[in-house]
Amino acid sequence: MRPIRMSLRVFPALAVLLIPGVCVRPALGQHLSIANLNTVTVLSSTVPANGDVNPYGVARVPTTQGYLTEGNFLISNFNDSGNFQGTGTTIVQISPTGSFSLFAQIDASTISCPGGVGLTTALVALRSGFVIVGSLPTNAGLLSNADAGCLIVLDPWGNVVETFSGNHINGPWDMTAVDGGRLAVLFVTNVLNGTVAANGKVVEGGTVVRLLLDIGQDGLPHLLDSTIVGNGFPERTDPAALVIGPTGVAFDDETGALYVADTLNNRIAAIPNALFRFGASRGGITVSSGGALNGPLGLALTPDGRLIAANGGDGNLVQINPFSGRQTWTKMVDSSGSPPGAGALFGLFAASNGVYFVDDATNTFNLLH
Repeated sequence: MRPIRMSLRVFPALAVLLIPGVCVRPALGQHLSIANLNTVTVLSSTVPANGDVNPYGVARVPTTQGYLTEGNFLISNFNDSGNFQGTGTTIVQISPTGSFSLFAQIDASTISCPGGVGLTTALVALRSGFVIVGSLPTNAGLLSNADAGCLIVLDPWGNVVETFSGNHINGPWDMTAVDGGRLAVLFVTNVLNGTVAANGKVVEGGTVVRLLLDIGQDGLPHLLDSTIVGNGFPERTDPAALVIGPTGVAFDDETGALYVADTLNNRIAAIPNALFRFGASRGGITVSSGGALNGPLGLALTPDGRLIAANGGDGNLVQINPFSGRQTWTKMVDSSGSPPGAGALFGLFAASNGVYFVDDATNTFNLLH
């Protein structure tokens, strides 16, 4: 598919997404500090009947439709039962009280996705009822012949109805949405731009792509526009993590900033004016770096506009004031493995009652409260 170029007709559509109540930021005025959260409760295993493991993505369901229940969480699995990375095909649904069900199991032979299926942290659930998940597929866990992957669109019953590929999508790794119902913007990080060819060396090819979707009269999402809004993020292959590059993304509708977890640079960056910018911000603007950050992966915005990053290098969550860059609190939520907590944390969601997160060291969905 040929990349879609930005045109002026896109801006009125984007402006609609700034109408109060449209964006996905939680309600203001609900203060959440991880300093006051001291208990981790295991809500459920994330392993479905086919044995998929390594939970990555977390998305909260905004409306009840089909098999989806408002307030429940969707979790994507990156590995199959043989623990090969980039081969997981399932999305499970877990309620805040721990009820578990399989939402979707995707058959790679029935869809058009360059390279196949290996579901990543890139996972969103839209008000229209559609669920969109990223695929960075491998051959038995090896990146040597990996293809670009795609975004897979599922209906509320877990059926694949569409895939998006090309259009700057190359190894979709994480994603967030600005959801206007009929219109939605996806911000997708990509980690395969020159990574495989570099054979383990760091390349500054990581990107953040903005995709504008419209729910057409046929009831399906259509891709109207694709624009690179961030580039120059470092990325490389890794024998343990498969690939390391820009991961978590969180959009603040009050400031218009898109926050990005720049994993290899051990920092959180901001891309200003993310909804409306024409060109790419190279590396973004550093918000916070070093300190308690240790290979940040997952990223979430709290109800009062603070950031929580999930470290890939240890089992800690780090709370950050995005205006000052100050790292205000750190909380260990996983101490397994050696070193403790390394590689355990990916997707998370900050709610008024605590922080929901996946732990891929134990294949569980948890609540810090």
